[in-house]
Amino acid sequence: MVENDEGNSVDRFDISSKFMKILLIIVTVLLIFAGPTYFSYLLSNVLNVNYVVSVVSGFALLVVGILLMLFLIKKKIIT
Repeated sequence: MVENDEGNSVDRFDISSKFMKILLIIVTVLLIFAGPTYFSYLLSNVLNVNYVVSVVSGFALLVVGILLMLFLIKKKIIT
């Protein structure tokens, strides 16, 4: 059997790479701005989901975006 060496393992979620930093910032912006507006509109008018459900899901995406932004600020990716 092969043992996993923790010192030589490659981290799949490497925040230090430039690509990952940019991707996380773009996802954060989309969650904060497009989540409550476009996603709620898509659910409510296009998919005919109940209005309250669409607004609550948009608010949940806003909260996730804000939490992700706070995580990025804490890790000093966003200054």
